[in-house]
Formats: sequence, C-alpha cells, structure tokens
Amino acid sequence: MSAPPPIADPFIADPATGLRYGQQMVVGTIAGLWRYPVKSMGGEELTSSIVDQRAFHADRLWAVRDLELNAVTTARRLPLLLGCTARFISEPPVGVGPGNVTDVVVTFPDGSQVQSTEPDRMNAALSELVGKPLALVPLPPLHDKAAYRGVLATKRDIRQQWDLGPDEPLPDFTMFPVRKMAELAIFATPIGIFADAYPVHVVTTSGLATMAEHGGDFNVRRFRPNILMETPDAGLPELEWFGGRLHSADVSINVEIPTIRCSVPLREQPGLKADPAVVKTLSRHGERCFGVYADVATGGMLSVGDEVTFTPPHASSVGNSVARLAERLRRSTIRTGTKLMPK
Repeated sequence: MSAPPPIADPFIADPATGLRYGQQMVVGTIAGLWRYPVKSMGGEELTSSIVDQRAFHADRLWAVRDLELNAVTTARRLPLLLGCTARFISEPPVGVGPGNVTDVVVTFPDGSQVQSTEPDRMNAALSELVGKPLALVPLPPLHDKAAYRGVLATKRDIRQQWDLGPDEPLPDFTMFPVRKMAELAIFATPIGIFADAYPVHVVTTSGLATMAEHGGDFNVRRFRPNILMETPDAGLPELEWFGGRLHSADVSINVEIPTIRCSVPLREQPGLKADPAVVKTLSRHGERCFGVYADVATGGMLSVGDEVTFTPPHASSVGNSVARLAERLRRSTIRTGTKLMPK
C-alpha cells in the first residue's frame, strides 16, 4: 500500500525571521493616512504615502525640546503644543530621516506662521506659547544617542501626563516588551523617530464607533493615527491582530501591542474641544487602550482605498504554554520596575 500524500502545511514561514503565519484574510480598507512633521502637533492628511523601514515617509522629523529638562518633550507634558499644526514647506525628498530633514512651517493657535528656517523666531514663539524655554529640533543622526535621551520618569510625572487622580492606578505598561521598556526608560523616543513607542499607529472605524457608543467625541484626529482602517465588523477587531501582520499593496506591518492612551485625546485641538469623557470611556471600556502599535516589516506605497489583509500568527499548543509563562514573568518584571519608580 502506498503511503498517503503529505498533508500541506497551512502556514507560511517568513524567511527573515523564521516565524510562521497563517493564511491571509481581508479585514478592511484604508480610509485615511496621516503623517506628523512635528511630534505633538497637528499633522498632514495624505491620500498616499511611501512607507520605508523607518516609518511613514518623513513622519516625525522634528520635535520640541524642553531646554530646562534638556530633553525632547511631548504634548503629554505641554498640552498647548496640540494647538499648533505643522506641514512641510515642500514635499520631502526620498532619503529624509535621522540627521537629514527638510524644513517645516508651524501654524500657531493665533494663526501666525513661522518656518524652521527662522530658528530664533520659531523658538521664541514656542517659548511664549507655553511659558518656558523651548526649541524646535530636527531628528538627530542615529549615532547621536545623547540627543535622544529623556528624563527619569516619576509617578507624579506619569499621573500628570495621563491625567490621573492621586488614588487612580498607574497605567499598565506591562504590555510593552522588556526591551522596548528599557529603551524608553533611557530615551525620550525610540532611536530614529520622534514617536512615542512604535513607528506606525493604526485605528479602526469600528473601534471609534464602538467607543463612541459609551460616551465622548471619538473623532479620529484626537488619536493621531498614521492609518485609519475602514473595518466592516462591529466592536474592536484590532484586538485580534496582535502577533500577526497587516498587508496592503506591498506594505506589511507587524502588529505589536495596544496603544496606551495618555491625556492627549481629551485635550483641545484645532477644531476639537476638550472632552474628558473620551478618556473616561477608554478607562472604563478599554483599560485605557485604543488602537494598535506596529513595526514595519516591508516597505512600499500605501493609498487611501487600498484593501487590507491580515495574516494571523501560528503557534503550537506547547508554544502557547511557554508564551503564557514568559508573558507572566515579563509582566511581573515590569510591575516591579514600576513600583521602584521615584514618586
């Protein structure tokens, strides 16, 4: 009797990482794309964008530096920065990135505009807006790690940045990989991009609608995503994507962790009033998380209207057990670090 034919393996191996993924399924289409020339300021809505291994093309090439803290700052610390919007003076050429930026123009809340080609005027305007010495700075070269260094976070800082009362628990940072937590404990942003944690941020239309049902103005601009996905199903479909990949055209991104929401979504922004109900809803119904963070796997071009597919990860039952144990140990380690954080 001849041997039965081998069973086809339903999973596909990534030659670069060795990880195995399942078959792709359609999960939506791209409804919106944004890049943010200056961290913590309003950005530019796009119809298409190149995505390279760093991030969206020209995303977060500039940031505001707090001269008293001697570190890059954020709208979590200085909410008035959200009243500014930024755009590039001309379309950035291919190759911009760390140590190689292109000039921007910032529109201030009073309607005045200042270009990065006028650093003294720019820095004076930023300092007057916030009431402390600030400077607009370009993305440093990768080797200049000192320029990325942050300040030691305290529990008081975190409560202020997350708009938490004295009796409310601190955010659960244990979803971050230990390596990422170690990086962000030293540096204000990841090396190579002025982003909070990961280079790509995704929000879904179903997630916005679902959370809005519980109260609050869930305008997508409050959450500052790079990608808004039109998703057909109700609920929060993005919660099923962790560990897998999203694909659109020739771009692939690895979905890493939920996006922890600070106080920024409740703040006033151009065209949006302050709305504390947004963060209250996220606290009650989303454990303070909304949207997902992702890393770039393969670059290419994205356009509004492109179909998006999802490839789930493959893990054996043994692998799942080991992963659960590792996850418990990892979370315990990070919680211990949080307890030791200065008050």
